[in-house]
Amino acid sequence: MRYIARKLGLFVLTLWAAITLNFLLPRLMPGSPTDAAIAKLSQNGPVTAATRAAIEAQLGVPGGNLWDQYVNYLHQVVTLDFGVSYTFYPQSVSELIGQAFPYTVLLVGLVTVVAFVLGTLIGVFAAWRRNTWADALPTLSGSFLSTFPYFWTALLLLFFLGYVLHWFPTSGAYGPTASPAFSWDFTVDALYHALLPALTILLTSLGGWILGMRNAMIGTLGDDYVTFAQANGLKGGTVAIKYAARNAILPNLTGFGLALGGVVGGSILVEQVFGYPGIGYLLFNSVIGQDYPLMQALFLMITVSVLVANFIVDILYGVLDPRTRR
Repeated sequence: MRYIARKLGLFVLTLWAAITLNFLLPRLMPGSPTDAAIAKLSQNGPVTAATRAAIEAQLGVPGGNLWDQYVNYLHQVVTLDFGVSYTFYPQSVSELIGQAFPYTVLLVGLVTVVAFVLGTLIGVFAAWRRNTWADALPTLSGSFLSTFPYFWTALLLLFFLGYVLHWFPTSGAYGPTASPAFSWDFTVDALYHALLPALTILLTSLGGWILGMRNAMIGTLGDDYVTFAQANGLKGGTVAIKYAARNAILPNLTGFGLALGGVVGGSILVEQVFGYPGIGYLLFNSVIGQDYPLMQALFLMITVSVLVANFIVDILYGVLDPRTRR
């Protein structure tokens, strides 16, 4: 219990620091949403102070000194009320996030879990069959695929599988004639549109999981407890999974916690290339439009998800390796 209490205290402290930084960072950016709106209006003539005040009131720009804004922001965090989006006015921030969140979870979340499980299992098999073709093939393939950045792989797949072969749609989360609904037709259409960006994320992330698990497990195969288990006549699969892989998976588990926490942020480059309306696409537009309420809500979601994921991984560390409790 002391181990969990210590980790929980660190989690709360880190969460407060992240919330405070989330409040300060958008305000350190040059310019403001009001200036962007005035720049469009100034083409028709000078903008008066009354017009500027009206724009600020319409956008809901926070007033008062920095401390008053901070207190109001903390109240918004507790009540989950982040106001109206500047970029997508008059839609609320909660409404926009609610629309984009399912697409991101479907695309990035599911693919991240599949890539981690598949890459870890392949890494275990490659390490157990080291110095054979079963080791060389996934290792070389993983090294080759991991060298390509997300956006480059996305562009290649979009060009060949989308524009040349016409196997997959080139943009959007569903067809132009479909409307979001809990129906079989819409689900199939949404999955079909998500296949190409999902394949991009899977190909570019799978190699890292394979190489990480393979290299970590190579180091544990020479330990005494693995040799002792083999000398006792245990089956190879039992030794590989319950002895070698259990201890070697800890570094991969840390990376999985970070990746799982980052799921909420979406994959900005991939979503931009495919025009996929997820959280990453929303975040990009909020930064371009200097949309403080939307930016703060998205940054807060990403921060909290990463912290929660790391907290869960810390607890799992204590279960998988009791030595870490000390």
